[in-house]
Amino acid sequence: KQSILLSNKSVLATLRPLPEKSVNFSNTKNVYIEGDNLDVLKLLRETYLGKIKMIYIDPPYNTGNDSFGYNDSFNHSTWLTFMKNRLEVAKELLRNDGVLFVQCDDNEQAYLKVLLDQIFGRKNFVACIIPLMNPRGRQESAYPIAKSHEYILCYSRKEDMATFYNFGIKEDNNSEDVYRLLSLRKSGN
Repeated sequence: KQSILLSNKSVLATLRPLPEKSVNFSNTKNVYIEGDNLDVLKLLRETYLGKIKMIYIDPPYNTGNDSFGYNDSFNHSTWLTFMKNRLEVAKELLRNDGVLFVQCDDNEQAYLKVLLDQIFGRKNFVACIIPLMNPRGRQESAYPIAKSHEYILCYSRKEDMATFYNFGIKEDNNSEDVYRLLSLRKSGN
């Protein structure tokens, strides 16, 4: 109940463009915004409701080690409420063919997956992408296991409507290209 009230509470702020801090301000179609993310999302809702193609969220990982000015030592239920407020507003911002990516680590991945299933619906789960973040691993506990990856949970706004693009990847695989196109489908045994 408190989560719903917080998500719908009005914001006493406004967005102002800063051309002097922007790159190619007059021609770009992208927006970079700094501020309290819940307030910013609620402000965006007024103008961009149902209009955003992709949202990427890199929340505090709830490890107590974050260098940003976030409370990074929530208990799990408080962290989930923190995320729920933001994810509910983010969903409203997405177009029907829009997608959401949320990056996290082992500390909250399982909880976050259940929360996203609740908000977006399990049928809208697209994938759990597991990027290699540090090939040598990070020693984060007393156990002799170094963590080398994180998770990016991907959800669509509406089942079977999400579209994904090659993001500038060319099929010809020119040796000068930074990226190459690879199939993500399982092959072999």
